[in-house]
Amino acid sequence: MALLWGVFGIDMNVGLDAFIRLNIVVLVMTLVVMFLIYLERKVVGRIQMRLGPMRTGPYGTLQSFADAIKLLTKEDVRPASADNLLFELAPYVTFVPVFMTLVALPFTEDWGVRDLQLGLFYIVAVSGVNTIGFIMAGWASDNKYALLGAIRAAAQLISYEIPLILAVLSVSMVAGSLNLREIVATQHNVPAVVYQPLPFFILLTAVIAELGRRPFDIPIGESELVGGPWVEYSGIRWSIIFALGEYAAMFGLSVLASILFFGGYEWPFGSDVGWPLQIALTTVKAMFMILVFMWIGATFPRLRIDQLMAFCWKILLPFAFLQVAVNAIVLVYIDDVTAARAVIGVISAALLLAMAYVIYQVTKQPSRAERLGAMAALRSTT
Repeated sequence: MALLWGVFGIDMNVGLDAFIRLNIVVLVMTLVVMFLIYLERKVVGRIQMRLGPMRTGPYGTLQSFADAIKLLTKEDVRPASADNLLFELAPYVTFVPVFMTLVALPFTEDWGVRDLQLGLFYIVAVSGVNTIGFIMAGWASDNKYALLGAIRAAAQLISYEIPLILAVLSVSMVAGSLNLREIVATQHNVPAVVYQPLPFFILLTAVIAELGRRPFDIPIGESELVGGPWVEYSGIRWSIIFALGEYAAMFGLSVLASILFFGGYEWPFGSDVGWPLQIALTTVKAMFMILVFMWIGATFPRLRIDQLMAFCWKILLPFAFLQVAVNAIVLVYIDDVTAARAVIGVISAALLLAMAYVIYQVTKQPSRAERLGAMAALRSTT
């Protein structure tokens, strides 16, 4: 047979190979999503000095399975005036791009669904498609809260897509490739987060915004929009959006961040350690990112829409462009790879400190004396 691909060293037809790999990814994704839902409830509970789920199974470990059974058997309710076709398609348009990103991620040196030469470009392109799902849901629901949430989601996702692209572009410039395995291979000694700290921070912020998690959960803000685009969804469609869409996206983007900035399966032991340890390395690094997302979500308050947009366009975007320009100039004029990375690392760290100072100046509150002076001046004019 001309087309023979292997799963763990077993040769087989390319179609059967792809089918098996996709099913492995679906199975792992489902289990990971259930685990992450349970984990977030426990982590947030501890941060809020609660126990979290404790009643369903030992230490509440079966809570996610109970929730899945409840959602799958719940009545599927929809508004009488909804656009049925768009209403039914919206959850799938939101989830399918998330699943397609998992197809291109390398979990070990030899295992992933497919090794794409332009894998990073493919992931960035595909991940932006789910914005259409938000707009479809908001429009089809015939609900003003849903439509307002969809408009907010479109503005937020499109805005934060740009700094996210510039952050991954910075990494690919230094690695000299858009192939994720080649990017991982360039980090066998030093992970990219050491010499690209600013793009890491930008990617971290943009990913939280792309996931719609606090403090960037403006599109679904329960206290304002009672769920935003998904306010009219229930049962299995809501489970597709909430469980498969949100948590699978968090898992996929965490794996991507671990590949781009923490050396994926390569650092610190190299590629000769075998696939079990490589999977363990990828999992540990992805779990670190996931715990950071959960911690930020449990501790930071929700931003206003004007604050969210200003943070993207006035702070993240200019610094992201600066980093790309610095990378380009350094890589053109310094031929030695080690020296170029050292220079880029120093400048990137300086830019990160500068951005932190700008954020501090923008967000700091006036002193009591300044507030009293402003009030006195206001009273004197009236």
